[in-house]
Parts: sequence; structure tokens; C-alpha cells
Amino acid sequence: MSEEMNNDFASMFEASEEALPDVAVGDVVEATVISVEKSCCWVSIPGFKSDIPIMKRELARPEPDSAEDIVKVGDVIEVAIVSLGGENGGAVSKVKAEARVAWTQIEELKEQGTPLKAEVSNIVKGGLVAYVNGLRGFIPASQMELHFVKDLSVYVGQTVEVIPIEIDPAKGRLVLSRRQILEEEREKKQEEVFSTIEAGQTIKGVVKRIVDYGAFIDIGGVDGLCHISDVSWNRVKNPSEVLTVGQELDVYVKSVDKESKRISLSVKDTMEDPWLTRVEEYNKGDLIEGKIIKLTDFGAFMQIEPGFDGLIPMGELSENHIERADEAVKVGDVVKVKVLNIDKKKKRISLSIKGVNKETPAEAAE
Repeated sequence: MSEEMNNDFASMFEASEEALPDVAVGDVVEATVISVEKSCCWVSIPGFKSDIPIMKRELARPEPDSAEDIVKVGDVIEVAIVSLGGENGGAVSKVKAEARVAWTQIEELKEQGTPLKAEVSNIVKGGLVAYVNGLRGFIPASQMELHFVKDLSVYVGQTVEVIPIEIDPAKGRLVLSRRQILEEEREKKQEEVFSTIEAGQTIKGVVKRIVDYGAFIDIGGVDGLCHISDVSWNRVKNPSEVLTVGQELDVYVKSVDKESKRISLSVKDTMEDPWLTRVEEYNKGDLIEGKIIKLTDFGAFMQIEPGFDGLIPMGELSENHIERADEAVKVGDVVKVKVLNIDKKKKRISLSIKGVNKETPAEAAE
């Protein structure tokens, strides 16, 4: 090869070296937006001889509908060098530049325990996708609430507070938790509530959740349980017959266990017992009529009024000796009885069929 040809090759090599910008893949540099289209924008970067396009998916996360929603002509933005060479001299990404900063920030905030704002994007298997500072994160279903959530779609589009529980920038893995924040808030509220609440108080509450065995009622950030037997003075098959989620009501504090953080509540104890109101209308010795509603081994129950019953003991069902209640009465029979006794403390009324025709000397005189 002649010396002239060697000189030509050397000149070409030097020219090509001068054409390459003094940057490396992964560097973050400033770029000026010179034009914007729907699908991309074009930027000018010092050291690059050609303008470089940035597709909208590399402008923001989640991907915007249009690049015009993110940048405008004249904006100076930071971009990361993705590759060098090619038709435009290289490829760059605003998303990757922001991601480098975001990963560093998130790691610092995790150490500080500072909550982050996350925009919930969509549902995936096992949880939700959410974006934090432009980074794609995952919120497992078990980390969304304090209790099981059947339908996660209600959170799509919402902005929620989360904390990172797993960070791996190399793999682009970011796992988030809302539950841990809720648990911390619950613990603080529990401390406040348990420092002031005492059995015997009547306080305001809101029905939070209804289950077969009762209802959980929020009393200032802490849930107490109202057992189904304490929901109403009347018998109910399910608390939903008398309570609804979101309902505000007064509740009576039956017991407080500060060690196990349990509070037992009663709705019915905030109301007057209708049995005590009804029983005032009756006196010992009264003759009344009612319907037989239940037979037992020890007698029969008669309905005095709807929801207000009395017991006719076996020995008071008939003047004759009987072994079973059905020898004297049947369910549905309407019978006339005499009030033998009223026990307000035990809330019991004793009745008698055979005593209807037997008057005491005082009753006869009257």
C-alpha cells in the first residue's frame, strides 16, 4: 500500500473519530427539542451532527397518546444515550434518563421510609401495575388493603400512597406496598383509641364490613366487632337485615381487650329493650289469648304479640297429667291463658292454660 493511500485512510479515520460525540452509552446529556409530532419528537444534542428522534414510548411512562402531551419545541430535556452510530448517529431515551434518577431517588426514599405517590395503571395477574416517578412498579393484591379485595378494578386510575418493598434496578423490578402504610396508620389510631376507650361508653361508629356472624364497625380508625346477637333485640338471620355498609350509628362498648386489640360492641344496647316496654302492659293474673308457636320437652311457647313470647310449662298445659306437650296443644292453636309470673330480670313470662278456670280467693272476691 502506498504512503498516499495510508495518509487517506488516516484522514478518514480521524474524520470519523471527530464525527462521534464525546459520550458513551449510558451517559445522560441535555437535548433541545426542535420539532414535535404525534408519534415522536426530534432533538438536537451537542456533538451529534444529525437530529435524533425520540419515540413517544421513550418520552414518558406510561406511554402517552401523543408526544405533544409531554414536550414542546424549545424544551431542554435530559436524555440517556442508548446506542451510538447508525443513521442518526445514535438513539436516546428520556424515559431511561429519568429512570436512572428515579431509581436513585426511590432507593433513598426506601431507606428513609418516605411514602411515594403511585398511579395505578391496570390489573395484571396477582395484582396491579402502578407507575412511580416514571418507573413501572407492581403492587401485589395482598399488599393493596388490610383485608382481601375481590375486585381490584376499583383502584385503576387512582393515585395511592405506597412504599417500595423490593428494588432491583438491574432487572427493572420494583415491588410496592400500600398495606404497610395502612398498617402503620392503623397502629397509630389504635394507640389513640385504646388510650381513651373504656367499657360502658356509647360512641359513634360506621359500619365497615358485614359478615355472617356480625359486623365490623369503625370507631375512629379502629374496627370493633358487633356480634350478631348484639345487632338487634329481635332475632336476625344475618346482620344485613338491619345494618348496611357505611351506616353511621351509636354503639355501646361492651368490652375492651387492650392486649389483643379487640373491642366488643353492641348496637342493641343503645336502644331501649322493646321487651321491657311491652311487658309493662301485662300483670300477674291477666287472662290473655295467643297462638302456640313452638313445642318443647318442658312445655309450649305462646306468642303474646309478634316477637313477644311466653312459656306455658308442661304442668300448666292441661288439668290432666300429660307426658308430651302435643297431647294438649298443637302449633298454631289459639289458646286462652293466665299470666302466672313476670320476671323482668330474666325477661320471662310464665303462662297457664289450666289456671284460666282456677281463681284465687282474692280474684274471686274482685
